This record gives sequence, C-alpha cells and structure tokens, in this order.
Amino acid sequence: MNLHGKDIKIFTGNSNRALAEEIAEKIGLPVGKATVGKFSDGETSISIGELVRGSDVFIVQSTCEPVNDNLVELLIMIDAMKRASAGRITAVIPYYGYARQDRKARARDPISAKLVANLITVAGADRVLTMDLHAPQLQGFFDIPVDHLHGGPILAEYFKKDFQRLDDVVVVAPDVGGVTRARKFAEVLDVPLAIIDKRRPKANVSEIMNVIGDVHGKRVILIDDIIDTGGTITNAANALMEIGATEVYACCTHAVLSGQAVERIKESKLKKLVTLNTIPLPEEKRIDKILQLSVAGILAEAIERIYSDKSISTLFTQR
Repeated sequence: MNLHGKDIKIFTGNSNRALAEEIAEKIGLPVGKATVGKFSDGETSISIGELVRGSDVFIVQSTCEPVNDNLVELLIMIDAMKRASAGRITAVIPYYGYARQDRKARARDPISAKLVANLITVAGADRVLTMDLHAPQLQGFFDIPVDHLHGGPILAEYFKKDFQRLDDVVVVAPDVGGVTRARKFAEVLDVPLAIIDKRRPKANVSEIMNVIGDVHGKRVILIDDIIDTGGTITNAANALMEIGATEVYACCTHAVLSGQAVERIKESKLKKLVTLNTIPLPEEKRIDKILQLSVAGILAEAIERIYSDKSISTLFTQR
C-alpha cells in the first residue's frame, strides 16, 4: 500500500505474531521481513530483511510475558528502524506492560511505567498506539502522541449478541478503581451498575468486603482491564453467587493469567471469561471457560487512519 509517496509496513517481534499477521491481513499487507532472536549469550538479535527508508513503519509488539524480553525486542526493533531511515515509526503496543507501576505507592518505589515510556521515546518511536492502559493518564508519561483505544465496545457487542435479552443483567466493578470503566460498559449495555468494595492486604491478594448494589436474581458481568493472578475476579464471582446472583460472567481486555490464575478460574463459580487477544493465550491456558475475541479489526482501522492522516478519535470512545 502506498499513499502520499510513502509505503506502509508492518513488523512484529515474538510477543504476539498471530495478532500482527491478522492485522496485516486485514490491511492487505504481508508482515515485514525481520528475524528476531537471541545471540548465544542471551542478547536480543534483530535483523530487518527489507528496505524501510522513508516508510511509515508500524511495529506490533505487546510487552507481555516474558515482559523484559519483549520490551527489549521492541526497543531494539525501533532503534533498527530509526537507523534504517524509516520515515515514521509507530509502536503498536496492544498490551503495555509495567502500566500498573504508575505511581509511588510507598516510599522509595520506582515509577516504572514512566521509565518504560521514556525508553520507547528515546529508542526513536514517533507515536504509540495502545489499548486500555491501566490508567488513562499514562498517556501523559509520553512526550510523543499516544492513541489510546478501548476494548469495551468489542466486549459489549459480544454480550449483546450472546445474551439477546439484558433485562436481568447487572454490570459489576470488581473494585472502586474500576468504577468509571464499569459505568461506561453498563451505559453501553443500558443495564444497572453495582460495585464491589475490596481491600488488598498485599500485592496480588484481595479480600471482598461489601457489594454495593442489587445483584440478587441477576446475571452479572464483571469487567476489568487486566486479569493477572485471577484472585480478584474469582473471589468476586464466588461472593456474588453467595448473595444471590444467578450467573457470573467476567470480561477483560488483557488476560495476563499468571501463576495459578487458570486453575482458579477453572475451579471458580465463573460461567465464562471473555477476553481480547492483546496478549496471546498459549495452549495450556485454553480452557472451556475462557473465550478470546480479536482486536485485529480495530487496530487495523486505527493503523490505516494514522497512515492516511485521518482522525481516529471515534475509535477512542465506547461505542
């Protein structure tokens, strides 16, 4: 594809090749030729196999597990493109790792999300395209433009089709921090909202305290941006069933699913977890309760609009 004298090219590292290939297919392009591997001492090795001089380059790379390897792949690939005289470099980061380290929660804590933003900028990226940052204000950590998409409309569309009728559905925020996200989701579905009050005695451990709102006799949809260890979402599902919910579903944009998360989900009272493929789901994590939807369509549309210098603001909002 060639517009205003520039080629558009899509490259990827090893983090989420299947998503990159799906995006490229929707745009009508092949994935760019690049060898991404390691030297014998473990250092990341990048070799770009085609001309990129003057091209509009999009590098699709989630910084998911192994987080540091995938991050370094992204940084070195950006540097390689910059040194090969790419016209513009957009880092397409469906899942932005380190996003939860966005403030000093305790004395002497790092703000790693800002450090990673600096690294991406210094490496040579001209803009970033990402989805559902843990905190929207992370866009301000970058000194380059950030296009921040939302996965909520994709998830909402699925539930509209799957449920058919929504008169007995309640959307539940798993914690107070997720109320804004849950409220927008509830507005899209035009259903009531409830909130779980929880406390977190230590990292990756949560305890349910109270449920604010009526869930008795209702089908419940829990929504979050990230499900990591699965503790919050499975504890919430079990608690909601105990106080009278008829079924509990969960959905999220980023299924990190670390540690015993899959086992917790399997043994919990969750009926189904619907997630997006910003992070690839390996075979060992694919169970009947987990359904993964694709974000390739919205990312492909955003890439085409960026390339064509068209507005993509309509893609930012819950539709």
